[in-house]
Amino acid sequence: MTATDDVLVIQGDGIGKEVVPAAVRVLEATDAPLRFAAASAGDAVAEERGTPLPQETRERAADADAVLFGAAGETAADVVLPLREAVGSYANVRPARAYPGVDAVKPETDLVIVRENTEGVYSGIESEITDGVTTLTRVVTESASRQIAEFGFEYAAERDASVTVAHKANVMRQTDGTFRDAVAAVAAERDAEYETMLMDAMATDMIQHPESYDVVITPNLAGDVLSDLAAGLVGGLGLLPSANVGSDGGMFEPVHGSAPDIAGEGIANPSATLLSGAMLLDHLGHETAAENVRSAVRSVLSDGPRTPDLGGDASTDAVTDAVVARL
Repeated sequence: MTATDDVLVIQGDGIGKEVVPAAVRVLEATDAPLRFAAASAGDAVAEERGTPLPQETRERAADADAVLFGAAGETAADVVLPLREAVGSYANVRPARAYPGVDAVKPETDLVIVRENTEGVYSGIESEITDGVTTLTRVVTESASRQIAEFGFEYAAERDASVTVAHKANVMRQTDGTFRDAVAAVAAERDAEYETMLMDAMATDMIQHPESYDVVITPNLAGDVLSDLAAGLVGGLGLLPSANVGSDGGMFEPVHGSAPDIAGEGIANPSATLLSGAMLLDHLGHETAAENVRSAVRSVLSDGPRTPDLGGDASTDAVTDAVVARL
């Protein structure tokens, strides 16, 4: 008998309440043995309970086989970062691919940002040293840099993909120097080829020549920025899924935020969350179900219906119905 995987579902705020139920419907339409449970986090929870991330939600996330998360609003930093920590995530994987039928700036784009997920400027070490003077401590360790390098090179090897390493060691000599040197050491141990680029130069080149990139390994902030840039090349944030993975657990979420301007209107594009669900299936070992979901989403993106952000007039439910029908 196939074991059932426990998936904790956290809708969060804004359109998370619309796109996450859509993803659950799609996952339920596959033959993957999943058991869903719900938990709460986000702005509304903070208002009700005084904290955006209750301890029981964090503990349940740590115990689950995988977490499906929507979005958080103003409390995002107090929800997303601790949840990533709870599932033991050290790698944030963000594929950016142009799909047939979608008006993309660069239809040839098909790359993956592999982003270090635990430190850098997101370590949360900020202070006000005197009135009007604040500081932010950027933490980069050799161990975390080696860990993301190992993950990124292995990810690329499994896909026979080239690797580019983005950094800014010409200015941040100590911190990004540590990152750069750790990645180089891992590459040497694996006899792996790769190229390096300064992250700002890469931002320009990615717009002009996105086909030059397959797997891009980056520090935390650089990966955040470059993946959002890549979203602009393929049709918007509504198309970008992501996986926060570690040695065992994982949290899967769309790259877009809570989109309060359209929340509650039923027109949010569920594609990024559905594709995040496919990454969740991959993580749990249900590769065939994952590819079936990706195929169904590709088909709907190509043939319609489409939500307004992609030039259509369909609702979230209508798009989800179409994906389920194809499954």
